[in-house]
Amino acid sequence: MRDSLSGKVALVTGGASGIGLACAQLFARRGAKVTIADLDGTLGAKAVRDIEAQGGSALFVETDVSQATDVVSLVEKTTMRFGGLDCAVNNAGIQGALKPTGECDDANWQAVIAVNLTGVFLCMKHEINRMLAQGGGAIVNVSSNFGLVGSVGMPAYSAAKHGVIGLSKTAALEYATKGVRVNAVCPGPIDTPMVDKIIRAQKEKGEQLLASVKSRLPMGRLGKSDEVAQAIVWLCSPEAAFVTGAVLSADGGFVAQ
Repeated sequence: MRDSLSGKVALVTGGASGIGLACAQLFARRGAKVTIADLDGTLGAKAVRDIEAQGGSALFVETDVSQATDVVSLVEKTTMRFGGLDCAVNNAGIQGALKPTGECDDANWQAVIAVNLTGVFLCMKHEINRMLAQGGGAIVNVSSNFGLVGSVGMPAYSAAKHGVIGLSKTAALEYATKGVRVNAVCPGPIDTPMVDKIIRAQKEKGEQLLASVKSRLPMGRLGKSDEVAQAIVWLCSPEAAFVTGAVLSADGGFVAQ
């Protein structure tokens, strides 16, 4: 199992930190060549250095997934550097402002939808076409537990993440006989820089918020990026060859309640 991705080419958006970084590192450990796409050039360069220091092969491409030209360039650079594209993890996302639907301003809505939904669509479009040209591949789109249930104060985020699931299922049906598998993973609260930023933004209420979040999780703790990465990379691997159109929760039991 460890070497089943040896020689494969993987692309991870939002790959410079959190779940994306954990995915990139795991792909590399399992023998894949990895392209890390992110807006943060400093963290992206560090991620590449760390993978190469462990004997892996990696490329960083600064990418705004909401821009079609950036996405086209990302896929082209990956193909030029590594010779193809076998696995793609569309993970890049933002949370946006926490406000109820009636107070969600247009700019916030458009920004969140542009990255979290349009960005996934653009990446899928160009990844699929590349994979079809070479005979197949596997795509995992990162949704959220709030892509399965509603979330107070996050109308744009929840709408986008629900949309990611619909996109994933649709593409899975369209390409089921053409060698391209498409699945979605729905993480719950994970101990990532984005979650940490949310907690710190609450200042003195941060610890109270963290305790409240944990109390809503049957497992009683935040998840770890590596735990989600294991599920994502498995879905990209030959071990999941008969899995497409699936929506896998990795949320400590949150949506089972």
